[in-house]
Amino acid sequence: MSAPRRNIEVKALDPDPDRSLAACREIGAEERGLLIQRDTYFHVPSGRLKLREEEGAGATLVQYDRPDDARARLSSYRLVAVEDPEGLRAQLAAALGTLVVVEKERRLFLHGAVRIHLDRVRDLGTYVELEGVAPADSDLSAEREQVERLMEALGIDESRIVSGSYAERLLGEDALIEAARAVMQRAYAPYSRYVVGAALRAPDGSIHVGANVENSAYPQGQCAESSAIGALVAAGHTRIAEAAVIAGANEFCVPCGGCRQRLREFMPLDATIHLCGASGAHERATLEELLPRSFGPEYLPG
Repeated sequence: MSAPRRNIEVKALDPDPDRSLAACREIGAEERGLLIQRDTYFHVPSGRLKLREEEGAGATLVQYDRPDDARARLSSYRLVAVEDPEGLRAQLAAALGTLVVVEKERRLFLHGAVRIHLDRVRDLGTYVELEGVAPADSDLSAEREQVERLMEALGIDESRIVSGSYAERLLGEDALIEAARAVMQRAYAPYSRYVVGAALRAPDGSIHVGANVENSAYPQGQCAESSAIGALVAAGHTRIAEAAVIAGANEFCVPCGGCRQRLREFMPLDATIHLCGASGAHERATLEELLPRSFGPEYLPG
């Protein structure tokens, strides 16, 4: 297999698509038409895997790795042409499970080695994406410089840059909270009657859930967060990007001290935890706010 291709990529919110279109034409970017694309993402243990189907242009299986940073970032990817997208989509869904489907209209411009995408994404809105495509021997400095120049020309500042993919944005905090709410209904809490559901998002956007499971020998019970962490690890993940915890009570639920430490093992201190109640109560906190001056894996000898 050949080495992965690379590009420097920036994705940003686009509050004024007409202005962005005019700016592309003003800088002399070459317009290459409107693309209608459907990306089906699948559950994978690392990186991302999607089947891209493009109206009138066939289909491509895309595997890529890219950090979820709100800045220009390196994306490494491999492309495989697909002759039977419907059959492959069904096989991958059966084997891996479908994560999410992203549908978009993409107006494509080329400016030097940079692809400019003016995207209208179903259920998300409008975005500008820049991809500085790099040859195999590039040190990426030229591509990064070109992307930064185009950011300035298109009026893209840091406040508009988004992290993650469209897939992660579609999954969103509402999907995470609803997953926690749904699993809460299956909690086993005959003694306390305090049902709890937890949902954890892995860096690939997949959601893993757990409910509290009580035991007549009280210390043998398990919190919802512990159940969800077990499900996440069993699925092949070791990092948590975001979490939601909900209880059947009206007040929002907070993780107990032990579960805050369990989350600390897998979760960045600045990651968000949604604290929710059945009545709709909702508060956001970072793990560091819930567990200040905490002890984590980095303190142990290597």
